[in-house]
Amino acid sequence: MSIYLDNAATTATKPEVLEAMLPYFTQVYGNPSSIHRTGRDARRAVERAREQVAAALNADKGEIYFTAGGSESDNWAIKGTAFAHRAKGNHIITTQIEHHAVLHTCQWLERQGFEVTYLPVDADGLVDPADVERAITDKTILVSVMMANNEIGTIEPIAEIARIARAHGVLMHTDAVQAVGAVEVDVRALGVDMLSLSGHKFYGPKGVGALYVRRGVKLDTYMHGGAQERGRRAGTEYLPGIVGLGKAIELATADIAGHAARLTAMRDRLIDGILKEIPYARLNGHRTRRLPGNVNVSIEYIEGEALLLRLDLAGIEGSSGSACTSGSLDPSHVLLAIGLPHEIAHGSLRLTLGDYNTEADVDATLAALPEIVRTLRDMSPMYQDMLEGALK
Repeated sequence: MSIYLDNAATTATKPEVLEAMLPYFTQVYGNPSSIHRTGRDARRAVERAREQVAAALNADKGEIYFTAGGSESDNWAIKGTAFAHRAKGNHIITTQIEHHAVLHTCQWLERQGFEVTYLPVDADGLVDPADVERAITDKTILVSVMMANNEIGTIEPIAEIARIARAHGVLMHTDAVQAVGAVEVDVRALGVDMLSLSGHKFYGPKGVGALYVRRGVKLDTYMHGGAQERGRRAGTEYLPGIVGLGKAIELATADIAGHAARLTAMRDRLIDGILKEIPYARLNGHRTRRLPGNVNVSIEYIEGEALLLRLDLAGIEGSSGSACTSGSLDPSHVLLAIGLPHEIAHGSLRLTLGDYNTEADVDATLAALPEIVRTLRDMSPMYQDMLEGALK
């Protein structure tokens, strides 16, 4: 039986979520835009899910729009703002450690004539709100900063950044894909204008997400066609997925404090054990301002890919960073941004805990990982050279 420690990439769909979804594949299968009874039943299910998402975020029902996931939500928020406010300005502010759904969107906008400032972060991955304020010009129309980093788990000062943006009349978007379901997310308290989320990060189905858009925010339509989502996002709604998203976010936010406390305790035991048992290992990301289930370490003198393969053979499933870039041979842009050299960034390991992990999983990982590292270092010329140099 494998130990799954890749919950930041995706989580399992909970049985209660699947149970809620099933009738909408075979029984209440109407198109929510149809006016007959089956269609009306489908529409009621969509609106019930919208209410569930709104309640979880402390938003109004009319501020929630369903999408195909976090990447679409990010694209819509950024491109929709850019083109809706182009008459005011063409400048966007983001950070160097955003998910590629944000970075690549901003890079595409640069090719359309927009200007983008990519702010640096400190060694813990934190954005300085003062840097945001200094970067704002009279042409700035949007600030987009993720709430929690998907690789190193650092939680950003979003409320403070949002206050600065609002004081300057600039819209604020946050990619909260990793944060929703892990920590409390209250759009009113944060003061953000837009927020992205994705169902499969909190035990819902893949292929469905949502974008919160504060009432009154001007945003261009992203998908053209029909009049779905109040004319702002065309396409027949993924009815079972939307129902699943609503159920999943309701479950995930029912006891957010208890959930976070449990994962934080296991996270800290795993971090402490790794740093104690494995020399030349370092934690990436802020020690305490981090997601409850996130462990990201760099282990020197080994390759992350070799480490992952050995762990997989031992029945432990982790990752070296974002699942969206797992096929890349380049080191993580996030780890480079926090100042790690290429050779250390290549030895990164991300282990992310979730609802189905136990203390026994932590024990098993701490038992297996040091031995795997020793084996790989015994085969590493760099490690042997370091040892010889230390003995001289």
